[in-house]
Amino acid sequence: MKFLHTMIRVKNLDASIRFYCELLGLEEVRRYDSEKGRFSLIYLAAPEDVASAQETQAPTIELTYNWDAEDYQGGRNFGHLAFAVDDIYAICQSLQDAGVCINRPPRDGHMAFVRSPDNISIELLQRGEALPPQEPWLSMPNTGEW
Repeated sequence: MKFLHTMIRVKNLDASIRFYCELLGLEEVRRYDSEKGRFSLIYLAAPEDVASAQETQAPTIELTYNWDAEDYQGGRNFGHLAFAVDDIYAICQSLQDAGVCINRPPRDGHMAFVRSPDNISIELLQRGEALPPQEPWLSMPNTGEW
């Protein structure tokens, strides 16, 4: 068995591409547009997985954008996506500076949660050992659901 991809339906493709690519740092590795089916599939990979994703089409996140408006519910029911990051404080600061709410701050120097524009929960995990706790994260409360 081999993990291939996780599919997420998105309402606003531009906002989702900005979040996943510009803010989180994923890279688009493949795209399929179906005029007849009126949808687009955009496959994204973490920087360390790009070569594998281009060669084997895995592991990726598939953003599914239906051209006709739909209302998707249940982002929390999806669970979450998890990414290992080199500096949890730096990425949380970058996301916060871009207007993203840090729902579960990295108080422990190890784990944080944010949400995508489509309310998908994203877990950020510090690669290797946890960083020493530091402010402003240490005393920052949780916000909303994560």
